[in-house]
Amino acid sequence: MSDVKTKIDTLLNDNKIVLFMKGSQQFPMCGFSARATAILQDIGVQFKDVNVLDDEEIRQGIKDYGNWPTIPQLYINKKLVGGSDIMMEMYQAGELQDLIKN
Repeated sequence: MSDVKTKIDTLLNDNKIVLFMKGSQQFPMCGFSARATAILQDIGVQFKDVNVLDDEEIRQGIKDYGNWPTIPQLYINKKLVGGSDIMMEMYQAGELQDLIKN
């Protein structure tokens, strides 16, 4: 787990906004990842996408890292925000936009 944790730490340290997802922001591979990507694109923010389908260690490792069982997972400033349902609720309330700005 330490190699995976180091990989994840590096991704989070190098990028303000990271979305661990199935597929990429250009080609999401599930509806939840597509919704999460659409929300971030609608806000107009740049983000790092990490395709968990390309790396089984990351796919399981990110679930353990944030103690969150599902994909996608959004991290902002190294903190877990949540999955697509939480993102949608925050987006509709304007909270996600505020979090990204700060």
